[in-house]
Amino acid sequence: MTSAESRAILTISSKNYSSWSFRGWLLCKMAGVEFDESILSLDDPTARAELLHLSPSFLVPRLTHNGIKVWDTLAIAEYLHEVYPEAGLLPKELAARTHCRSVAGEMHSGFVNLRSALPMNIRAHFPGFKIWAGAQADIDRVVTIWHECLSTYKGPYLFGKSLTLADAMYAPVCSRFATYDVALEGPIAAYRDRILSLPAVLKWTEGAQSEPEELEELDVEF
Repeated sequence: MTSAESRAILTISSKNYSSWSFRGWLLCKMAGVEFDESILSLDDPTARAELLHLSPSFLVPRLTHNGIKVWDTLAIAEYLHEVYPEAGLLPKELAARTHCRSVAGEMHSGFVNLRSALPMNIRAHFPGFKIWAGAQADIDRVVTIWHECLSTYKGPYLFGKSLTLADAMYAPVCSRFATYDVALEGPIAAYRDRILSLPAVLKWTEGAQSEPEELEELDVEF
């Protein structure tokens, strides 16, 4: 790895609250990128806009790598796939690669009710959380996607034996399911637990647990 690559910078917001920063950070870890973190304060307007869904366009996470700046999680993923194809962020086979892009794109652009009703909050836990119908429909769709992928590609990850873009995109959903005590069974529960026990995910969670800042609008008792 060159000296320029070793000085890559990933700009993120809160580790506790930001699902998009989590995805971008995990993708960089999966690709083997050496990077420094630049963490925005929760007082930063860009960070607050992202965390509170106040803007249709977010500038974090943002990767600065070899003089190139790339933001938006899917754009970061595609960039990393081009630069580090050996990392396998996308499957080799066309059909599986297309399927992976599709389920990742669905997470990127959809599941609005899930995001609103179950905001990411790693430090929190709400046993017996009551899920309203709109969010339940999103949860059901996530479970369907996981079932289809795990049965088609035989696990242990969504597209087989290696982690891919899809796993990074759905990792924050695993965290949300744990936070809000979402009932899961069988291979779906096992997949959630497998993702949450990944060394990189545990590292992110450790950072979230020790994060000093709180965002009052998201750190509430339900």
